[in-house]
Amino acid sequence: MSKYSLSTRNPWNFYNVVDGFFGDSSDAFRSISRDSFKVDVKDQDGAYIVEAEVPGFTKEEIDLSLMKGVLTIAVKKEEEQSEEEPNYVHRERRVRSMARRLYLGEVDEEKISAKLDNGILSISVPKKAAQIKRSIEIE
Repeated sequence: MSKYSLSTRNPWNFYNVVDGFFGDSSDAFRSISRDSFKVDVKDQDGAYIVEAEVPGFTKEEIDLSLMKGVLTIAVKKEEEQSEEEPNYVHRERRVRSMARRLYLGEVDEEKISAKLDNGILSISVPKKAAQIKRSIEIE
């Protein structure tokens, strides 16, 4: 078996530089540099239905915001592992954060609702009622 394996790497990616310095790459670095979450958007009955896969995150670790028609879904998890041995303390901290932004346009901000069930975040974003063209009489 070869001592080296063939893999595609971006030499300018910070996490690849760290991986190269420390030898075998750490799962923490891999998850930060490559993870994202999947998002589906449906146009259904006058609303956008957004479903995001966020397994392992609680509702307290999810931030939803809407500004100028852009829905932002941001997740952040802070984990700490601690292992104590005689004369040695080993601690690892890992922060995972990801965000997705979706342009939805003119929506009814007051009626947006969201729920988290079994790692699936479902967001209902009602569209604004279509403006009806109104004729203006000239006096």
